Amino acid sequence: MEEGSSDIPELQKSWMDAQDLLRRRLVTEDSFTWRLPSPTFTKAEEEVLKYVGGVDLSFSKDDPSLACAALVVLNLSSLQVVYEKFSILNLHVPYVPGFLAFREAPALLDLLERMRSNGHPLYPQLLMVDGNGLLHPRGFGLACHLGVQANLPTIGIGKNLHHVDGLSQLEVRKLLEARGNSNKDYITLTGCSGQTLGLAVRSTQSSLNPIFVSIGHRVSLATAIEVVKMTCKYRVPEPIRQVNISYF
Repeated sequence: MEEGSSDIPELQKSWMDAQDLLRRRLVTEDSFTWRLPSPTFTKAEEEVLKYVGGVDLSFSKDDPSLACAALVVLNLSSLQVVYEKFSILNLHVPYVPGFLAFREAPALLDLLERMRSNGHPLYPQLLMVDGNGLLHPRGFGLACHLGVQANLPTIGIGKNLHHVDGLSQLEVRKLLEARGNSNKDYITLTGCSGQTLGLAVRSTQSSLNPIFVSIGHRVSLATAIEVVKMTCKYRVPEPIRQVNISYF
């Protein structure tokens, strides 16, 4: 049964404590064994990034408690889907702003764990998450949560920006359109605290709306933008675009 509104403050307190514990394990620099593909010579024994996953959770229009958790894996060189899995479930955890991961992460982690425990050869080396990472009111969004719990390099891909550390979507769009920035592919998002939170990215030449890229776990912002550029055919990176195809 879904928690009543009177239980929300207690839930928030427990979730804040859990976030704080998970944050201690967060890694915001490159920490992986593979390297990005390069046209230059690569030693045969070097591991190259080949499989990039995407995860998302969508909801039925008819029943807001009915959800579809989805995982896709793409071959980075072809951007073709090589693996896909989904599960339909009823969610009873309430949505509380700033704590989305506690509603969505368990189902997504289950899909990843089933794939990993079976020793699947296409298990993703890196995961793109339809949601934010560090670009989050508490600095620990869904991409961070999933990355830490699955121990996977993750990148947060946000389609919208809510108010975070003095940043808003309207202000960021003005910055992108400002003189000196109009020809840039991306701008760095620095909050009022002085912390670099992510990037607002024009992923394609024709894209009018930016996407918001942030560190999830075990990937630097420099690597994140390189992977995003490698995977964008359209506005949204292909692993996220493919996983967004609704099963409802």
